[in-house]
Amino acid sequence: MTRLKTFVGNTIFLLTFLSWAHCYKPVVLIHGVMTGKLSMLPIAERIAQLHPGTSIYITDRFSGWSSLEPMWHQVEEMGADLLAISADHPEGIHLIGYSQGGLLSRAILERYPEHNVHTFISLSSPQFGQYGTKFLHLFFPDLTCHTAYELFYSYVGQHTSVGNYWNDPHHQELFFKYSQFLPYVNNQFLSNSSESYKSGFTKLKKLILVGGPDDGVITPWQSSQFGYYDEKEEVYDMRQNPLYKNDSFGLRTLDEAGKVTLLSFSGMDHFDWHINISFIDQHIVPLLD
Repeated sequence: MTRLKTFVGNTIFLLTFLSWAHCYKPVVLIHGVMTGKLSMLPIAERIAQLHPGTSIYITDRFSGWSSLEPMWHQVEEMGADLLAISADHPEGIHLIGYSQGGLLSRAILERYPEHNVHTFISLSSPQFGQYGTKFLHLFFPDLTCHTAYELFYSYVGQHTSVGNYWNDPHHQELFFKYSQFLPYVNNQFLSNSSESYKSGFTKLKKLILVGGPDDGVITPWQSSQFGYYDEKEEVYDMRQNPLYKNDSFGLRTLDEAGKVTLLSFSGMDHFDWHINISFIDQHIVPLLD
């Protein structure tokens, strides 16, 4: 029997397949930029079919153009929903964030350390920022990679979600001066929240970072696994990242505890990760125990 109903003020949809089979932890899904709940239905339906009895929550907040609203605003509202779901499921929950939704998910984990997320799967998300404009031409048609900082490192640009995680390796001084989101989530600025951010992140039992060289949108694609460009646009990997070495937000702590898994796949386009049934069946659903 399939049951679809609204949750938390018509902003979360719960899809439940009832069964007396193995009791799986609930799953929360957060969509990417310029999409909404419908984009996450393929992965939700596969989880429900392969893991009968799973309660699956799909956020409908910030769909379409509203997904460009500032990241902290989205974090506050989605985070409140996640805590409500956590309270209903003291046994723990799983969290899957796709694209921008994966970075939102990480920020929620840090901002709300009282969460009870067991496994966090980041599906091709700009975890260490973005420095590519391919998908941005949909709403910034004249934007080029080397001039985007002029927009994003400004008052106007910082009122867009993309501007909040635009990380130009050639203009780091402006990144730190103007960016109101990513440096804080990375704990590159110490604040009264720095310790709680780290405790919220290291509370995870499993962190799964998914990405691949044929993604075509997340740039560099290694950002999905906390790698990035240096000032020469040469890519360093997660364990070469200075913030990993300094354990700024707890990534090294999780990794050294054996809780981080890097999954890299060739031949996967950015818009396939959450809808490719074969990929979901083989590589995502088995992680949701």
